[in-house]
Amino acid sequence: MEIFLQQIVNGLAIGSIYALVAIGYTMVYGVMKLINFAHGDLVALAAYIGLTVLMQAFGMHITNLWAIILMFVVSALFISLFGVLLERLAYRPLRRAPRLSAVVSALGASLAIENGIMLIWGPNIKVFPSNVFPSASWHISGVVINSTQIAILLLSVILMLALYIFINKTKIGAAIRASAIDQDAAKLMGINVNGIIIAIFALGSFLGSIGGLFIGIYYRELYFQMGWIYGLNAFIAAIIGGIGNIPGAMLGGMLLGIFNVLIAGYVSNGWSEALTFVLLIIILIIKPTGILGERVAEKV
Repeated sequence: MEIFLQQIVNGLAIGSIYALVAIGYTMVYGVMKLINFAHGDLVALAAYIGLTVLMQAFGMHITNLWAIILMFVVSALFISLFGVLLERLAYRPLRRAPRLSAVVSALGASLAIENGIMLIWGPNIKVFPSNVFPSASWHISGVVINSTQIAILLLSVILMLALYIFINKTKIGAAIRASAIDQDAAKLMGINVNGIIIAIFALGSFLGSIGGLFIGIYYRELYFQMGWIYGLNAFIAAIIGGIGNIPGAMLGGMLLGIFNVLIAGYVSNGWSEALTFVLLIIILIIKPTGILGERVAEKV
């Protein structure tokens, strides 16, 4: 039982990272009906930028706390702007083109970012420092929880709650939900749909950048193809929860994180990816719209 609870704790920490990244996929799809395949590579780019800032900050003898804050701020701002630029260059010119054109553009953007990372930082693995968050752990009924897991889980939940309140309690959030239901009707109501699309790319990229930094802090190893691996898992999480639905992305991320850890712990780490797709197929057969997709299918 203790081992099972330990795996649940580990799964919640990983699942919260998946959930942050999955929200970026689901927000873009909810408004534009587009799968932003470059989102995972933005997550990887965030981790590399964060590591660079952190190393430079330590080199300038800034205290650890300020270095961590600087890492999060610089990475989040840069990736948010990069996400907006990506929409402006790769997706907006193709908004009225066939969907296949947008998909090809997304894949091209993904490859461009991935290869850009390799050219700038090199093909070799980069390693995050081990002491980004203060090292500490607690034993509760035989279950070990460390400070990194608590920080990731706590910050992720705060960000997701803040986003949920923003979407459901503000005028901009209402405009985003209206644009997701019917863009033409939203325009007739005076909503600046282009501005809303910029906002969702900025928000999704912001959360993805935090997810990328958490990946670096938790796993510590960065490699230029990591965006595809973690992005695919987050995309699957979004589908499991019901793509286009923010609570669904959160739920899907948590469930997938727990599932992956349980498979790795009780079966084999090598089977984790394969069985993830089996889980996805089973859920889509039972409920094709995802777990929460049907109930609020048109909401963001």
